[in-house]
Amino acid sequence: MQYIADLINKIKWDENENPEDYVIGYEDRISKKIVEIKFTEIKRIEGNFMVLERDLEEVDIPMHRIRVVKKQGNIVWERAKAHEEP
Repeated sequence: MQYIADLINKIKWDENENPEDYVIGYEDRISKKIVEIKFTEIKRIEGNFMVLERDLEEVDIPMHRIRVVKKQGNIVWERAKAHEEP
């Protein structure tokens, strides 16, 4: 399985990828729902966090809360659930 940080860097830096094709779904710990954002909404990556701007404030989302990455609507990466059995 590919690490999420490696995939994000590939989307950002690989000339063969178009960041506008990607959507990232992360778990919102307040609403307990998956929130989808366009990859282009990521302001920057700092360590193990993606930084978004919401209502003129920066919001840090830990990479471990990313659950799914979609390219043109198709899932290209999905985090396995910790409680799933092999």
